[in-house]
Amino acid sequence: MNEVKHWTVSVDIDEHDGRTRALARLQTRDTRSLTGVGCARLHPADHDVPEIGDELAVARALGDLAHSLLGAAADDLEAASHPGRPLAR
Repeated sequence: MNEVKHWTVSVDIDEHDGRTRALARLQTRDTRSLTGVGCARLHPADHDVPEIGDELAVARALGDLAHSLLGAAADDLEAASHPGRPLAR
């Protein structure tokens, strides 16, 4: 039987120094926790539509998180190909 794994991503969005900031956290089944950060700011000539800033900040945070996860996987692959070297956790 195949095992179903569950990983959780939570995203917090706030305003910080006139910018929208998003923090995406990934919690895996083990103790690994990775984060990604994304920011957006309103251009002075644009209309203020807060949802757009949220969307941009979250998209950037998730992209940053994805980059971190790929890096962790690459580190783990490197460690797995060298017996005796611990996995990056």
